[in-house]
Amino acid sequence: MSDTLKIVSWNINSIRARLDIVERFLTEEAPDILCLQETKVRNDQFPEGMFRRLGYNHMILHGQPMHHGVAIISRVPLHKDERFDWQNNGEARHVGAVLQNGVRIENVYIPAGGEVADRIINPKFGQKLDFFGRMTEWSANLKEPTILMGDFNVAPLPSDVWSHKALLKVVSHTQIEIDHLYAMRDAHGWVDVGRKLIPDPERLFTWWSYRAKDWRASDKGRRLDHVWVSPELGDKAVSHSVLEDARSWGKPSDHAPLITEFEF
Repeated sequence: MSDTLKIVSWNINSIRARLDIVERFLTEEAPDILCLQETKVRNDQFPEGMFRRLGYNHMILHGQPMHHGVAIISRVPLHKDERFDWQNNGEARHVGAVLQNGVRIENVYIPAGGEVADRIINPKFGQKLDFFGRMTEWSANLKEPTILMGDFNVAPLPSDVWSHKALLKVVSHTQIEIDHLYAMRDAHGWVDVGRKLIPDPERLFTWWSYRAKDWRASDKGRRLDHVWVSPELGDKAVSHSVLEDARSWGKPSDHAPLITEFEF
């Protein structure tokens, strides 16, 4: 008999500002595990009450004031509590746990990288590339079956952005970022669940800028959020979808929830 787990990744862009839509999402979709990025809150100020009321009693928090922050919130037990400093400056951008079946779950918020794709002019871009470098080294030495998910801040394929031509030199879709992303992929043989279950060039956007007056009408989306798994878990992911409607809920994040179901 197999166990089905519904696991969600969502860059929430401030959990306290968007608690209402998170509650709506949990009530309507009832995932087993919710991985949040950009929680933007210290651990002692994280709004645990709503989650516990809905049965999410297992939480691993890695927060900081006002910026970044990640959390794994679960209805099923979580073991361990790991935080890797892939940014190399103490920012709260990763949290990891182990499920009861021994599978690792790693929740990551990779830096956006600023506006200019040049590490000399723009140190933030260099930090992003170095972040990938440290993740690549970690990936190469990874032995346990692992689910890696979160906001990668890279849309690698032409079909992962609204206009490949318009975004060739825009940070998140430049070739150097894609090369770094794929070096990390190849270091462990990661399987991109999104494009395994929703093959290129099918629609698979997860982010739409706040700058658009009507995000759905302009539909200038990018696939910045990803779910990757170790090779031995490649056939365990059975469904994958983006809840685009959540981008229109009251005071929305600019990211939509990414929902993946696994059968172990």
